[in-house]
Amino acid sequence: MASIQKYELKNGKERWMYVIENGTNPATGKRERIVKRGFLKEKEAIKAARAMEYEIDKWNLDFKNKATFHDLGEEWFERYVKSGVKNSTIRSKDYHLDKLYEGFGHVKVQNITQDVYQKFLFKLHEQLSYNTLTNVHGTAKQVFKYAREKKIILDDPTEFTIVPKRIKTVEEIEKETITDTYFEKHELKAFLDVCYQSGKVGDFVFFSTLAWTGMRPGEALALKWSDIDFEEGTINITKTLYNPKNKFDQFELTPPKTDGSIRKIDIEEELIGLLIGHQLNQKKIKTIYEKHYKDFDFVFARLYGEFMGYPWYLRIVNRHMKLILNKMPNFNKQLTPHSFRHTHTSLLAEIDVPLELIMDRLGHDDEDTTKKYISMLHKTERKKRQKNSAN
Repeated sequence: MASIQKYELKNGKERWMYVIENGTNPATGKRERIVKRGFLKEKEAIKAARAMEYEIDKWNLDFKNKATFHDLGEEWFERYVKSGVKNSTIRSKDYHLDKLYEGFGHVKVQNITQDVYQKFLFKLHEQLSYNTLTNVHGTAKQVFKYAREKKIILDDPTEFTIVPKRIKTVEEIEKETITDTYFEKHELKAFLDVCYQSGKVGDFVFFSTLAWTGMRPGEALALKWSDIDFEEGTINITKTLYNPKNKFDQFELTPPKTDGSIRKIDIEEELIGLLIGHQLNQKKIKTIYEKHYKDFDFVFARLYGEFMGYPWYLRIVNRHMKLILNKMPNFNKQLTPHSFRHTHTSLLAEIDVPLELIMDRLGHDDEDTTKKYISMLHKTERKKRQKNSAN
């Protein structure tokens, strides 16, 4: 039975509170109480106390639990990591949790209401893309579901909330084209020309490999010489590089994105020639620096300084690509290493390679994804031809 009490604030005003005896803590032997203050009227305190007693009795909720969202998030994350998910997925969840911690990591889970959570989503949508925000929201739902399993909360604050989506203006829609996601043929040539003339050691071969194979950057970084058959002219893709801390000696090789990502692809004579030349150069460096070169058999390995022989990681590739793009003053697209995958798709679609062959080459399991992209490519090409004929 709850105890209803009146108390006085420092300014002399009166308020009401309830105190509910909630058993004894077996660890400390001390009595546990649930206390709620701030009611303006006695009947409000009585009503709230009865509601609380009902919830305790019905759901056996742990109202004594003082875990913050950060505490519970870390507990959930530890269990999630042990569930056997891929490292790349773990890295994504870790990023989502960091965003959630920024919003209310210090707040008790029981104090996070639907209103608090919805305001957080509205604020975060100014910083993140819709897709990223949706993924952050999905992680939050998983953590709050865990809180319900542990009987810390009754209601999930993420339920009935909306993930805000910015509506594009007419000008943005008209300006935006799919060509902003890949290099057109003349742009690719310009990029590789600059790369050849002033790129870092290995850049030209690496970016040429991405453009002519459609490999994911992580797949190319994990590539070993034993994966390449120069006689047959094929590359065997079976793994991807995982290096979340961006440190040479802390890499892992993990299975690729999907089962369909495990594949063998044909490569052109020109790329074979580039790779053979790159291999010869690498062998010379290994001979000169034999004592310092750690040979893991990686195709795209560090060839100078500390950690020679260790594989590149994604941040290095991003940085090198940015340096090359900065030397192309009239090029305004915001592209990334993954854009070479779209570039390769566009080149295949341009010469009418069948959908099934494109999917096999890219390691796509989802036909709709490839179809949608190729359809958009064809529409863009038609518009360009119509514009050229009008001129």
